Amino acid sequence: MSNRISEHASVEEETAEREEVTARFLDAIRPQLPALLSSLSEIMDYRNPKKIKHQLSMLLLYGILCFVLHISSRREANRDLTGPVLLEHLRELFPEIESLPHQDTLNRILSRIEVEDIQQAHIQMIHRLIRNKKFVRWLVAGRYPIVFDGTQKAVRRELVSEEWLQRRINAGTDKEEVQYYVYVLEASLTFANGLSLPLMSEFLNYAEGDIDNDKQDCETRAFKRMAHRLKKSFPRLPIMVLLDGLYPNGPVFQICHENHWQFMIVLKDDSLPSVWEEFEGLGQLEPDQQANRIWGNRRQHFRWVNDIEYRFGPNQKNKQIVHVVVCEESWQEIDKAGNPIEKRSRHAWVSSEPLTNDNLHERCNLGGRHRWAIEETILVEKHQGYHYEHLFSFNWNAMKGYHYLMHLGHALNVLAQYSEHLFAVVAAKGVRAFIKFVRDSLVHRWLDPRELSQRLQTKPQLRLA
Repeated sequence: MSNRISEHASVEEETAEREEVTARFLDAIRPQLPALLSSLSEIMDYRNPKKIKHQLSMLLLYGILCFVLHISSRREANRDLTGPVLLEHLRELFPEIESLPHQDTLNRILSRIEVEDIQQAHIQMIHRLIRNKKFVRWLVAGRYPIVFDGTQKAVRRELVSEEWLQRRINAGTDKEEVQYYVYVLEASLTFANGLSLPLMSEFLNYAEGDIDNDKQDCETRAFKRMAHRLKKSFPRLPIMVLLDGLYPNGPVFQICHENHWQFMIVLKDDSLPSVWEEFEGLGQLEPDQQANRIWGNRRQHFRWVNDIEYRFGPNQKNKQIVHVVVCEESWQEIDKAGNPIEKRSRHAWVSSEPLTNDNLHERCNLGGRHRWAIEETILVEKHQGYHYEHLFSFNWNAMKGYHYLMHLGHALNVLAQYSEHLFAVVAAKGVRAFIKFVRDSLVHRWLDPRELSQRLQTKPQLRLA
């Protein structure tokens, strides 16, 4: 967030800016709404049609709006997002809206509908953006980089729902206790320019584990399920999978190979000892497979070895050919006393494709290094407005539904923040201050309804900066 006083010299100036910024914000997200509403309207509604006050698609859209405007709880939504001013502004977009719902209504709906269809509507929106070639400028090696990472969503001392996982804390001591928690595997579409869109979530479920052997669900099991869903949703999409140090193993290599996905996976020093042994041995025989380059303020030295045979499975019958690259880099930073200090780091990846001097920068710096972007995305959702760790409902189905609505709200915000007409505004105000600026403009009497109505008559087009 910026740290400066208001630039407005008069009420008229502030009003003019609020009208302009809010109109451009709506223009950035409006292109996605017709098809998104169409997808949401196809979700089966269990209610009696004669007793429906709010259409299902409008209820879910209202839920998305809560996350677009950084609402922290159902109670806050009831208090701040049900006023007549907001309703008047929303009617300019959706004339069929008669009133804004109570959050208890949305909670009851989410507890009973097929909430996975909400996530499917999200996937269809991403599919349309890809089909319209919105991201082609930022592909890596001609492929869409997709990052996977797991994170904890909630933890309690009591069992809230049978789907929650459990663990023992301080085992074997007098402070031993059982914790129950929700864990989610997330996938994001992440580009080197910083744009990162939530794509898919896979909730770990106690029942999905190996119950006969007393094993819970885990991230690697969830990855297999998500990989199947991702391939089904994007069967012909050229994908580069970016994974952390949990994933360099034979079954993951095999899944990526069968799905025709490229990958860059972090290789830890204690992972795949046979591969490391081959890397060190063959590296001495091929001294030419090294390169130096400058990336920003970093001096990088790369070493790589191609065509390493990795065997796994029963009796080592399964085989995958992998390629390994190590990057050692150094740079200077200034300490608190103003003195320059030398910093060093080391990174290693397993690559699905042979490495050359020509593709090192693209695969490592623009691909593998940007795996951290999903951690940034999760951090934003947890602590910067989306309240990832707030359940919104203790009902398992409704909790997942709110989670999917949150991802849709976050994705729409990212598209707006990276739009051609708002990029500079967001950079000047800061992301959260920008959202608060738009929210205040919509819920208070800042906008002229006639002016807003006229601005919304034009057909907008999303152009990303």
